Amino acid sequence: MSATQPKVYVLHENLDWTRHLVTWLERKHIPYELWDLSSGSIDLQSTPPEGIFYNRMSASAHTRGHRFAPEFAQQVIQWLENNHRVVLNGTGAINLEISKVEQYLALNKVGIQTPRTVAVLGKEHLVEAAKELNIYPLITKHNRAGKGAGVHLFNDAEALDTYVNSDSFEEPVDGITLLQEYISPINGRIRRSEFIGRKFLYTVSIDSSQGFELCPADECQVPKVSGSKFKIVDPLEKQQQADYERFLNDAHLDVAAVEWVEDAKHRKFVYDVNTNTNYNEQAEANAQVFAHEHLAAYLDQVLKAHYSLIEN
Repeated sequence: MSATQPKVYVLHENLDWTRHLVTWLERKHIPYELWDLSSGSIDLQSTPPEGIFYNRMSASAHTRGHRFAPEFAQQVIQWLENNHRVVLNGTGAINLEISKVEQYLALNKVGIQTPRTVAVLGKEHLVEAAKELNIYPLITKHNRAGKGAGVHLFNDAEALDTYVNSDSFEEPVDGITLLQEYISPINGRIRRSEFIGRKFLYTVSIDSSQGFELCPADECQVPKVSGSKFKIVDPLEKQQQADYERFLNDAHLDVAAVEWVEDAKHRKFVYDVNTNTNYNEQAEANAQVFAHEHLAAYLDQVLKAHYSLIEN
C-alpha cells in the first residue's frame, strides 16, 4: 500500500468486534488499516498518516485485560485531532463512552429524559445514598461499564445492603457506582436505536427478561438463549428520531446506539449511549439489513469526500 494513499484507520482493542466491519471494507475494496490500541506507543512529534480515523474503543476493554486502552485511545485521538485529521467518534465520543454520568448530562442538556440517577464514589456510601434516593426497585451499574458490568436489580434496601457488604460486590473500574431508578419496560423489551453518520438506521427490540447482558454482538451471547431475544422493529417516531439525531450532532457522535425504554405511561427514557456499537447477526439476517455494510459505505463516503476537498 502506497504511503500516500489515504485509508480508513480503525482504532480498536478487540478484533472480535471489528472483524465484521473488516469483511465489508474488503468486499467494497475500501483501503483500511487496523490500529490495535490495547497497547503500543505514539511519537507526539510525528505526523499521522493520511486518511480518516474511526474510533471503536470500548468501555468494556478492562473486561478483556485491556485496563488502560481507553485512556491510551484518548491520547491517540487528541494527537490525531491536533494534527487536523478527521476522527469519527473523536474526543467527544470517547469521553461519553467511558462515563455514563457524562452521557446522562449530555442527554439532559438537550432535553432527553434519563432515569433518576445518583453517582457514588466508594461502596461504603452506597447504602446511605440509596436511602436518600429512596426509589425501589433500583439498579446498580458501573459508570464505566459495557457487557452489563455491575448491573443488578434490587427490590428493597435489605437486598441492596446484603449485596454491597458481600464478597460478590463488583468493584467498578473507575470507582464510581450508579444507583438508578429502574424503569420497567411496558412489554418486557427494551430498544436500541442504531445511527450511522448521525442518521437513524434501525431499532432493535431486545428481550430483557433473561438479564441485563444486552450486548447484541454474537460474542456476548449466552448459550441456548433464544434467537428471538433480538429483533429489528418499526422505525422511531419522528420526534424521537429528531431528538436523538440532535443529541448526536450536539455531542459529535458519528456512529452510536441509543438504548431506551418505554414505561407503562408511554414515557421514554434513555439509559445508555454506546459509541462502540455492535450489531446482532441473526436479527439483521431476518430483516435483511446489515449495519456494517452501511458503516463501511459511510466510511468510504467520508474518506472520498474529505480527500476530494483537499485535492480541489
